Amino acid sequence: MTLDLILAAARSFLFVLVTMLPILNPAATAPIFLSMTEGASPATRKLLARRIARNMFWLMTGSMLVGSYVLDFFGISLPIVRVGGGLILASVAWRLLGATPTTPDSRAALAEAFTPDHAHRQAFYPLTFPISCGPASISVAITVGVALHDAKLVISLARMGAALAALAVIGVLLYLAFRYGEHFLRMIGEAGTAVFLRLTAFILLCLGVQIVWDGVRELMLELRPSSTLPVTVQALSQFRFAGANHG
Repeated sequence: MTLDLILAAARSFLFVLVTMLPILNPAATAPIFLSMTEGASPATRKLLARRIARNMFWLMTGSMLVGSYVLDFFGISLPIVRVGGGLILASVAWRLLGATPTTPDSRAALAEAFTPDHAHRQAFYPLTFPISCGPASISVAITVGVALHDAKLVISLARMGAALAALAVIGVLLYLAFRYGEHFLRMIGEAGTAVFLRLTAFILLCLGVQIVWDGVRELMLELRPSSTLPVTVQALSQFRFAGANHG
């Protein structure tokens, strides 16, 4: 039994790590974090990186453990979550694309305005949601949480514990990417940083549109059977009526 628990925990750990890490992708979201916190002091960015990593862990944990029950309670489907979250993600990316480059004077003003209190207000929205973990990662976390359940309670607990350990590892990677991402941008220079940030924002915008489209497509597929049923019944009744007249 102990060997079964170890194997179940190991498989769940690798499953969650391999599934969630490419979607959360801390390396890709780090430039967005640095762009939205421009003017903040290194201490403030360090504080933000720690809070965002913690928020991501608890948000993904809640989505994985109770997300499906919450959606069922409010009668919300996953396609609706994708549409709403994708719209938010696309709007944030659009603002980043339209942001004007900062000058030394504006950077000094940003440094004075970006207080720890301001950073605390932005720690969850939009830096945690939807930048660090968006609707796609929440939807995947809910699906993964359903897959971790087992008929045996002990196996389920082992799988959930391993899943939380994998999320903790991803949280550490997210913290490191946000904490030390500035060193990478410093290496490529200001021109390279501007190009890289615009490209990342555009990819984020495309991702938001893709998430919205996936949700709309699933909603359209759900509506198709109900819309075709009356037509089928009507055509069948007309066919029977015509057959009766011919008879």
